Amino acid sequence: MTDRSANGFANPEPAPAGASDIELATRRLAAALDALESAVERRRDADRADEELGARIQALGADRSRLANELDGTLVRSRALERTNREIAERLDIAIDTIRSVIDSGESP
Repeated sequence: MTDRSANGFANPEPAPAGASDIELATRRLAAALDALESAVERRRDADRADEELGARIQALGADRSRLANELDGTLVRSRALERTNREIAERLDIAIDTIRSVIDSGESP
């Protein structure tokens, strides 16, 4: 094929004097095909990047759902532990009061 310039288009060689119209058209066609090939390759790269991004977004969504479920479970366990802790503190207060009353009743003659 022909050399490409910085913009991705082929640089058609200057036509020699007396070149036929077919040769000129062939060079222009080659340049257009090179440009089309470059555009197709850029499009493929962009499509691959889009697919990778979609896969990452889907994975993040799955992680988010899993983490939300774990957080819900942790909140339920945390509330149960807080409730149990309050019940134990109440029972300890009752036990302490009972022990104090027994000690106070045993000290008085």
